[in-house]
Amino acid sequence: MPEQATSSSPLKLALAWAFVGLPLLWGVVMTLKSALPLFA
Repeated sequence: MPEQATSSSPLKLALAWAFVGLPLLWGVVMTLKSALPLFA
């Protein structure tokens, strides 16, 4: 069974990364803010 190559638009790819990346980045920043007093 031959595989078909699918291409996605750069806009869809950017939106997908933003959808996942922004909440992940927010969580990392909040974690670091909370942990900072432990090392100060």
